Amino acid sequence: MPTYARADVVFERGEGPYIFDTAGRRYLDFAAGVAVNALGHAHPALVAALTEQAKKIWHTSNLFRVAGQESLGKRLVENTFADTVFFTNSGAEAWECGLKVCRKYHYETGNPQKWRVITFEQAFHGRTTTAIAAAKQEKLVKGFGPMPDGFDQVAFGNLNEVRNAVSDETAAICLEPIQGEGGIREGSVDFLRGLRAVCDEFGLLLFLDEIQTGMGRTGKLFAYEWAGITPDVVASAKGIGGGFPLGACLATEKAAVGMTAGTHGSTYGGNPLATAVGNAVLDHLLAPGFLENVERVGAYMHAKLEELVSRRGAVFSEVRGKGLLLGLKCVPANGDVVAKLRANGMLSVPAGDNVVRLLPPLIIGEGEVNEAIAILDRTAQEFAA
Repeated sequence: MPTYARADVVFERGEGPYIFDTAGRRYLDFAAGVAVNALGHAHPALVAALTEQAKKIWHTSNLFRVAGQESLGKRLVENTFADTVFFTNSGAEAWECGLKVCRKYHYETGNPQKWRVITFEQAFHGRTTTAIAAAKQEKLVKGFGPMPDGFDQVAFGNLNEVRNAVSDETAAICLEPIQGEGGIREGSVDFLRGLRAVCDEFGLLLFLDEIQTGMGRTGKLFAYEWAGITPDVVASAKGIGGGFPLGACLATEKAAVGMTAGTHGSTYGGNPLATAVGNAVLDHLLAPGFLENVERVGAYMHAKLEELVSRRGAVFSEVRGKGLLLGLKCVPANGDVVAKLRANGMLSVPAGDNVVRLLPPLIIGEGEVNEAIAILDRTAQEFAA
């Protein structure tokens, strides 16, 4: 189906932060497959993990125990708020699992009337009918109705609107700590802590969509850590598989009380191939100093982008984001900026609010950042010419 407006380029191989098209041209990959290729392209450890597992067994279904799934789940529990994990193939599936966890929790604890979820303007949670109903963006829902009911949307960052939206039917609050597709809009520490307080006051679950913000992207394993809060449910994907399709729904034992045998399932989710790669990705994310380096390089890049904005304000008006989840608000149409960056040898991703997302692999250093800034600067000069 022609559902994608694909760029006219085919890539055939990658090396670290670089990717090469079929004509042999090299691009600096600051898209990373939309924040998926956490360790870049063809990382030797991921290639080895996948190759080794491929020689053993690919798939058994979840009718049986999966060793890699058990080890990856245990490590995620040991390093997060969670007590339990459900593995999926994608972020949308992880988010759907999280929604079911929230509703089932209230059903099993004597409050079946609590099923609605408070969500936020410019949110993005995936492209299933329920996920687009939660996001309510016209470009996502137009023509696909009627939409599933159950979502009450308020302004991102507005605690007063959140409190006013709470009703006897509210089960949870769901948000991305930093909205990615919505334009790299960051929820403040006070806002996130306020949401936790509202959940505690009204007996709601705090359900975070960390599909893009998680797995080291902001310099912490998950972005909620910056606010010092503890969520009840988290949806994770993208970087968790380093390019191999993998997602996960993490939850506390309390929140997942209703998720008993037979209530949910997946044919492929968390299969041996996916979890072998997931464990290899986590090996690196948890290695001493890795996340600190993401934070350091992210701060360096943020400062360089601020300098760029001060120098090229006619093209770039604002820097947004944290760690290596960064965005530039554009004066020209962001799609035109993404296309010109690609023509100049650099990949990026458009987002809402006329922002260009910069999502490099987490392995980059200052050299690649300087290379990116030079391409951005040259691109800005071309717009100004």
